[in-house]
Amino acid sequence: MRIDVLTLFPEMFAGPLDVSIIKRARQNGLLDLRIHNLRDWAHDRHKTVDDRPFGGGPGMVLKPEPIFEAVESLATEATWVILTSPAGRRFTQAVARELAQRPHLLIICGGYEGVDERVNEALVDEPLSIGDYVLTNGGLPAMVIIDAVTRLLPGALGKDESAWEESFSQGLLEYPHYTRPAEFRGMKVPEVLLSGHHAEIARWRLEQARRRTARYRPDLLAEANAQPPPESAVMD
Repeated sequence: MRIDVLTLFPEMFAGPLDVSIIKRARQNGLLDLRIHNLRDWAHDRHKTVDDRPFGGGPGMVLKPEPIFEAVESLATEATWVILTSPAGRRFTQAVARELAQRPHLLIICGGYEGVDERVNEALVDEPLSIGDYVLTNGGLPAMVIIDAVTRLLPGALGKDESAWEESFSQGLLEYPHYTRPAEFRGMKVPEVLLSGHHAEIARWRLEQARRRTARYRPDLLAEANAQPPPESAVMD
C-alpha cells in the first residue's frame, strides 16, 4: 500500500511513524509512506497556503490552489483522497478495514479554520474525523489513520489473527489478558486459561469481551457482530 500525506507540518510525522509496526511495514515493503509539505505547491515567495475567509470571521482558511495542484500531481485513478475534518465520517475499525483494501491513500491534513470548500467538492472522496474534539491540525488524525490501517495490512503484525482479536475488530472490546506468574499477591489467573482446552478458552474470551463491552462501552453492543474465531486463533 502507498500512503501520501499533505501537511503544513511534516516534522510532526518524524518519530511516531518511524518506530515499531509502521517502521517494520515500511522496511518490509508493505507500506510506502510519503510525507509532503503543502507549501511545496505554493509559488509565491512567501509560500502562502492560507488566506482570510470570505464573509469575515476569525482565523484563516487553506487556499484551494496548492491543494488542487498537489493532489493532481500525486493522485492516480486508484487513489482514495481523504480529508481529516471534524465534519467527516467517524473513523472506526470498520473504516480502517475498508481503507486497508485500497492500494493508494492520499490524506489531506486539515488546519486552521478549515479548507476551501471547493477542495471538498472536487477532490475529496471521504472526509474522516477521529472524534468529537478539537485538535490544532490534522496531523495527529492522519497518524491515527495510518497506524490503524497499517496494522491491518497482511504481514504487518506477523500473525494476521492478531488483528482479528483486538478491540473493536468484532465490534467488542478485547477480552482481559494474563501472563506469568499464575498467582500474584493473592490474585489468580482464571483456571480456564491454564486448562489447555482451546475451545473453552475461546468461549471464555468471547464471553469476557461481551461483559467488558457491556460495562465500559454498552453503545458498541448494538453494533457487535461477533463470530467464532478462526481455527488458527484457537489452536495456536
